[in-house]
Amino acid sequence: MTTRVNGFASGAAAAFAALALAACSSPPARFYTLSPADAAAPVRTAPANPAFLIEVPSVGVPEQVAKNQLVVQKNAAQVDVLEQERWASPPADEIRRALSDDLAAQLGTIDVANSAYPPGVPVYRVSVNVQRFESWPGKRAAVDAVWSVRPLGTQAVMTCRTSVAEPVADSYDALVAGHRRALDVIATQAAAGVRAMAASRGTTPATAPAAGSKTAAAPVVPCPAVPTSGGDAGATGKSGGA
Repeated sequence: MTTRVNGFASGAAAAFAALALAACSSPPARFYTLSPADAAAPVRTAPANPAFLIEVPSVGVPEQVAKNQLVVQKNAAQVDVLEQERWASPPADEIRRALSDDLAAQLGTIDVANSAYPPGVPVYRVSVNVQRFESWPGKRAAVDAVWSVRPLGTQAVMTCRTSVAEPVADSYDALVAGHRRALDVIATQAAAGVRAMAASRGTTPATAPAAGSKTAAAPVVPCPAVPTSGGDAGATGKSGGA
């Protein structure tokens, strides 16, 4: 009986050692972010009293890529979920932060999402719904997004769609960089949309509707032109009252 117990214990110890060795030999996970970091770049400071503020709420992303692992296209009908290649935070958070940082930098303002802000300062809500977020290693990083700009407290809204495909080299670093460039194109167009809406509000005086009349229609502001990009980009959209 003693011999059998010792034999079982010895076998269990060997199995545990083998599992531990296998765990130690697994390659470490690598983590990626869509917010570019440059140690040499100066710290960006926003104006103390910007003319307007922005609000970038949570971003919608397709369910198939809403996971911590990178999801890459194998072919038109198959994807690979990469266990060792991961996002530093959920993709929706990565995209929202990248767009927020880019918009705030381009517009010289502050993103006040989930924050209090002073009364009387115009706030433009920039909502983004990513409808396609495809990763083709060695080929392209493709993003389709529907975005809108709405001045809070008004019925005016601009709704546009931007499609971007950035060519990428055959590495995951290059793939993530391609998605950064695609988001920069979307942010640049959305920033132009904010400027257009701000200009429209500045040139159109607010007047109270006459008694018994309907609320005045919001001025129609067309979607901005697509900014120049290294890849293929296109946009469609419309603007006007809600």
